[in-house]
Amino acid sequence: MKRLKMMVSTILLATSMTTTAEEAVDREMTVYRSPTCGCCGKWIEHVSQNHFAIKDIVSDDMQAIKQKYGVPEKLASCHTAIVDGYVIEGHVPAADIQKLLQTKPKVVGISAPGMPMGSPGMEMGGRQDNYDVVSFDSAGNVQVFSEHKAGQ
Repeated sequence: MKRLKMMVSTILLATSMTTTAEEAVDREMTVYRSPTCGCCGKWIEHVSQNHFAIKDIVSDDMQAIKQKYGVPEKLASCHTAIVDGYVIEGHVPAADIQKLLQTKPKVVGISAPGMPMGSPGMEMGGRQDNYDVVSFDSAGNVQVFSEHKAGQ
């Protein structure tokens, strides 16, 4: 019995160590951005600090990138990223991307439409706007994925 308890403890310890090591590994993300966009670099910095390894691709034809990945025009922003098969459009907080990757909903991706003030990469002093991050699917359905209130 004592030996069985020791084996179970060892297995549990090894499992928890593996989980911690996996969580620390950066996920690969490809980011497409315009050569003239400064806020995209700030957003890339934000996601890099939150366990994403970035492949940065500068493109002069962002419209073609958005069409290729199925980003609806009404949800478009300044940059488009791909991670684990999902599209991330615009200044989406890293926490929302991590939530998307954990929950794995049947959507094309998520977007922070436009360029909301106070979102990651769009910090402008103390100015913050309320904004939603929305999910979208290939049929054009859009729903709120998360809400962000100014000052929270």
